[in-house]
Amino acid sequence: MDLTSQAKIVDHIHDTLVVHTGQRLKVKANMGRSKILECEGVLTQAHPQLFIMEVERKRGRITRQSYQYVDILTGTVELMHIESNESLFASLFDT
Repeated sequence: MDLTSQAKIVDHIHDTLVVHTGQRLKVKANMGRSKILECEGVLTQAHPQLFIMEVERKRGRITRQSYQYVDILTGTVELMHIESNESLFASLFDT
């Protein structure tokens, strides 16, 4: 995959996240060393290079987590609809 197509995909990811800002989503993040973080939260902001989620933790705490668009591109982070459990970006990886 060349840089031009990667840049288009990152732009597509950004545009999709802007549309879903304010919605509750499921996050599945590969944190390395066989540690996978799964949680639900609200997509609060989509910046040019990263997006921010407010995630619910134990005992009602809310934390902010930021991820880069390249995390989605590489498959390190996956965002899913809560109701359907369907990935927002499944079409990116269908070949």
